[in-house]
Amino acid sequence: MKKVLVVSFALILSLGFVAFAKRPASAGPAAGNPGQCVQAGIGTLQALDLLTAAAQKQVDYSTLSDMDDGPIFADLPEGSFLSLGQVVKLHTSDPTLFAWCR
Repeated sequence: MKKVLVVSFALILSLGFVAFAKRPASAGPAAGNPGQCVQAGIGTLQALDLLTAAAQKQVDYSTLSDMDDGPIFADLPEGSFLSLGQVVKLHTSDPTLFAWCR
């Protein structure tokens, strides 16, 4: 059941990424290629075996953040259990926060 939920969620997110990727260049800082940035983020979560946990809001993103070394360039407090939707939105609104989007 978990795999079905994660796959369904990933499919829904992918459709959203396509919509973002088609925004005009004047749409903001992530307008260059936000879909590719988001896909790289999902790939990173998969590589770290964290995608299912992220979909269940069980990833403390503070463990992945470091202002100098990344891979998330932010000063997040311990216990930053963000929803996957929030993290995806950050990929499109401020891709410079993520090493794989720079």
